[in-house]
Amino acid sequence: MVFVSTVVFRAVALTNSSFAQDKNMAHVHMGHVTDSWKDTPDKKGLLTTAVQEAKIAIQHAGFAVQKLTNLDWMKTHIKHVLHAVDADAIAEGPGLGYGVKKAAAGTAQHIGFAANSKQASKNVKTHAVHVATMANNTIARVDEIVALAKKVETSKTAEEAATYVQKINTLSGQLLNGYDANGDGKITWQKGEGGLSEAEKHMGFMKKGEGI
Repeated sequence: MVFVSTVVFRAVALTNSSFAQDKNMAHVHMGHVTDSWKDTPDKKGLLTTAVQEAKIAIQHAGFAVQKLTNLDWMKTHIKHVLHAVDADAIAEGPGLGYGVKKAAAGTAQHIGFAANSKQASKNVKTHAVHVATMANNTIARVDEIVALAKKVETSKTAEEAATYVQKINTLSGQLLNGYDANGDGKITWQKGEGGLSEAEKHMGFMKKGEGI
């Protein structure tokens, strides 16, 4: 009986090993970006989560600029922006509790895993560079927003805060839309340009190229 159990165990182990080898890990990590990840709200994809949080930040930045003479109003809504972009910076708010920054960092990490996997095609490797660059563009914008939000929090007058609030509103829009950094009339995947919407587009290109 011991011999039979050992044989069965080895057979199961071999089957599991074969299954793991058959899985295309590039596609698995692509799925983490677009479809599902274990620790996001509702286990949605990392990039999907980043986009949802960015939309909340944009909404509340828009609220903040509606009353540029009301210091308390601006401080309240900038806190909401802060929660949406970096949930570690402030615990409570209308965001999902994950934050654009964490989701964008996860996107860059997992698309890197996809590109570095043994099964990665040229298509995956090419678009992974694009997506990772735009995720990192987004992280840089979040860092700017966080720094400006801290200045709003310490502002003593509405006039002082208003300047920072308007900059936050502009940067919040760039989380999704990106920015034409080189002034050529286009927003591409390049460093300093593309945002999360362009990253979603390139994930679409990647999936289409993989037939998924």
